[in-house]
Amino acid sequence: MAEINLKQAEYTAEIVKKSGVRNMLPEEQPREKLMKYGPDVLTDSELLAILLRSGTQGMNVMEVSRTLLERSGGIHKLARHDWEEISGIRGIGKVKAITLVAVFELARRLSQDSEAEKIFFYYPEQVYSYFGPMLRDQQKEIFIVGYLNSAKQLTGYDRISVGGANATIVDPNEVLRKAIINRAHNIMLVHNHPSGNPRPSQADTKLTKRIQSGARMVGMDVADHVVIAGYEWTSFKKLSIIE
Repeated sequence: MAEINLKQAEYTAEIVKKSGVRNMLPEEQPREKLMKYGPDVLTDSELLAILLRSGTQGMNVMEVSRTLLERSGGIHKLARHDWEEISGIRGIGKVKAITLVAVFELARRLSQDSEAEKIFFYYPEQVYSYFGPMLRDQQKEIFIVGYLNSAKQLTGYDRISVGGANATIVDPNEVLRKAIINRAHNIMLVHNHPSGNPRPSQADTKLTKRIQSGARMVGMDVADHVVIAGYEWTSFKKLSIIE
């Protein structure tokens, strides 16, 4: 942190000396700063300004960027918005909104280990580590089934359903059909709670037990069901909801 502050001070001192930099367009200043000192010294609004590239009538790109963060409640909440919501903010049209949503999705994917063949789920912490970046910022409830081999190695996964802010409809038969097609030995259930409360609901428990009952009939089992709510999570195994 001290090193970043020092870089920031050096940059500030330099632009005071150089009238040319002082007279740069707002969209050019963050780019110059990044090239000179690296991306880690830029603020969230400056990084956004580079992506947005230009402002709008009566607002330069830095003002648009700051407004975007203020209206959304910060960078983490902004990452949860869909492109339609973002495009409704002044200075952000369809193209800019789609660009931001694409960048946030890339960031989520980079947070995951890209080599699924090396992923093993022995503990719920490992499940959260893999699926957390994908689900924790979502505003809609998403239900995922992961396919495990006999060594509890993740061989693939599918999004079974996407619902609203409070619930999603999941068909246990579809979960089992997908698991059979993918030749799973066991299955890992994962879904998110956009409300921020990681506690399983009665509906979550009922659904999980139905899936577990059906899985056992075809020689599989539910390894666990992990509920992700922001940076918190809950394991059905740890809560002894399932064996």
